[in-house]
Amino acid sequence: MTSIPAAAVGLRLSVHGLEVVLGSGRRSAHILKEVSFDVPTGQTVGLVGESGSGKSTLAKTLVGVHRATAGSIIFDGEEVTSAHGEQRRLLRRKIQLIPQDPYSSLDPKRTIGQTLAEAIDPVHARLKEHRPRIIELLTMVALPADAVDRYPHQFSGGQRQRVAIARALAAEPDLIIADEITSALDVSTQAEILDLFDRLRRELGLTVIFISHNLAVVRQVSDTVLVLFQGELVESGSVADIFAHPAHPYTAELLRSVPGGPGFTLSKERL
Repeated sequence: MTSIPAAAVGLRLSVHGLEVVLGSGRRSAHILKEVSFDVPTGQTVGLVGESGSGKSTLAKTLVGVHRATAGSIIFDGEEVTSAHGEQRRLLRRKIQLIPQDPYSSLDPKRTIGQTLAEAIDPVHARLKEHRPRIIELLTMVALPADAVDRYPHQFSGGQRQRVAIARALAAEPDLIIADEITSALDVSTQAEILDLFDRLRRELGLTVIFISHNLAVVRQVSDTVLVLFQGELVESGSVADIFAHPAHPYTAELLRSVPGGPGFTLSKERL
């Protein structure tokens, strides 16, 4: 990996001219087009856009599931676009993705303790050895200690999302990508998960990319907002500026779709 000059200091992630084409030949699809943005260390960047805008593709490209067709991804001052082998494995540890549907990503045959033990140490996933840390992680996400011996199907959707958050934290990542983590939950459970996530973000000093199609949700947890439309980044700015003065028609349309208008909030308390 190539070192980047000190100009990048203070940036956890810097994406430049990112292009992603999936498939080949006539079945290829140009998903991301010249996407560029920065994520300052310790901040939360909200990424919004409708389904099909390329949000999840961007997330999977950042964690190495998809390969960039062009452009660069600079993480902690290092060019990682072409990372492979041990470098790629370390990248996957440093950047953790919390998926939209945690149930599909949890092995139904493994207990929560086994899943978290593997997240703590993929090579030596010994439940007994890592049990104290597992209990600590469960406590952090407000789950009982006996959850360690239970299976995914024994939890509600909101509880499984808490497990997914704990699994991401187990790797002690430098960047967390939360991909639509409340979209499959009812409104009251959404508020609980958002409050939990925001508390952990502040207490642990996390750097976050928070992906959602809902600007009201993004507004609660984000410092800045990126707007993705048909694979292109059409607008970016602070939460206050985007909500008060949307410059792109697509952003304005998204704001009009927010329940209750720009002041809408899912939380009982404004964050």
